[in-house]
Amino acid sequence: MTEAVVIGLGVMGMHHMRIYKELGCPLIGIADINKERGEEIGRKYNVPFYQDYSGLLGLSSIASICVPTCSHMSIATDFLHAKTNCLVEKPIASDLNEAKTMIQAAEKNNVKLMVGHIERFNPVVKELKKLIKKGVLGKILLASARRVGPLQSRVNDVGIVVDSALHDIDTIRYLIGKEPQAVYSKTGCLNRTIYEDHAMIMLDFGESMASIEVNWFTPEKERTLVVTGSKAVAYIDYIRQGLTIINSRQKKQIKIIKAEPLKTEISHFISSVKNGGEPLVNGAEGLNTLKIALAASKNISDVQR
Repeated sequence: MTEAVVIGLGVMGMHHMRIYKELGCPLIGIADINKERGEEIGRKYNVPFYQDYSGLLGLSSIASICVPTCSHMSIATDFLHAKTNCLVEKPIASDLNEAKTMIQAAEKNNVKLMVGHIERFNPVVKELKKLIKKGVLGKILLASARRVGPLQSRVNDVGIVVDSALHDIDTIRYLIGKEPQAVYSKTGCLNRTIYEDHAMIMLDFGESMASIEVNWFTPEKERTLVVTGSKAVAYIDYIRQGLTIINSRQKKQIKIIKAEPLKTEISHFISSVKNGGEPLVNGAEGLNTLKIALAASKNISDVQR
């Protein structure tokens, strides 16, 4: 039987807990450094709580790692070496060397490592990927993403590029189907002192180009993507899960069966573990997206190889 544990009981950790319960996947333990909060959650949901996650090593087939990015590598590798399949919230790690260490640990122990790039499981992205494969848009020429809104108080260990633009970097890589040849960016700090809170990023894919705008000071939340092809243009609204295709003849609203992306993501990971398939966003995919994001966050004009 596939059983799970959740490490980290912040916003995302609580969602992971809920979804494992909804999917009928036994949740046999949770862990968090905050003992008082963890014990309260454990009592409320009737799940054993551990302040030290090491007590959960080797007890389950799946571990969701929902801790701050700086702790991803140390905790995930402990579980991977205990032969536990790991779903790690994005980004995969703080730097490329940590990401590579995690990938090597998964390979050495023959277990799966998946990174939580949630937008790949948004039904509008899944549908657009199908339409692109069918040639509905023709040759992809341009992609333009806008991910803006008020400051997220929960984010304090990374800047907006690695936290937010990462979603669009990964989605655009996935839709175009290849890696950018170069990255150009301009970042800035308006209301933060250490990390950037706004950025404009351009990705050069050769025949295709993409722009990504992110900030943490726009009053209203907006999550959109426009993909322009030689035959048609696609408009995505991530929040409303809307997809519109416009060409020279018509404007068509694509029917989307709405779904919670995180639930679809976790269900996919459970299925990968049960059936032996490769997760859609494995460690290598997480590493490649992080590589681009780190380049963009440093205001440089190339991708670190």
